[in-house]
Amino acid sequence: MIYGIGTDVCDVRRIRASLERHGDRFAAKVLSDHEFKTWKTRSARWPERGIRYLATRFSAKESFSKAIGLGMRMPMTWKLCEIANEASGKPVLVLHGELKQWFEAQSLQAHITVTDETDYAASFCVVEHLAAPTPT
Repeated sequence: MIYGIGTDVCDVRRIRASLERHGDRFAAKVLSDHEFKTWKTRSARWPERGIRYLATRFSAKESFSKAIGLGMRMPMTWKLCEIANEASGKPVLVLHGELKQWFEAQSLQAHITVTDETDYAASFCVVEHLAAPTPT
């Protein structure tokens, strides 16, 4: 059963401007430690790919926060929600700390996808119950 859906479109130019204004502090606020390392590596080799990586992660976390209905309120935080990739390249959510505990207690599962094109990054998230809710 679907628990929630979320979508987000992010202007890559806005992410670029935030990086120019705030530097690494902006990325450190949005990215988990693992994502931050990946972002630094990509940015060093291909600065534009680094910006797009940050934009897709920003968008995916926004769409996930909408799908679970919390927005950016505890236990949902930027750093407790990580967007990783399977070996095939498929994006997956990796949750940490309080967010992971809350998510598992709700018996939820999430599916996420991301894309980017020139000036925009977009994401779509579907969250479903793993078990049918008990009748009240």
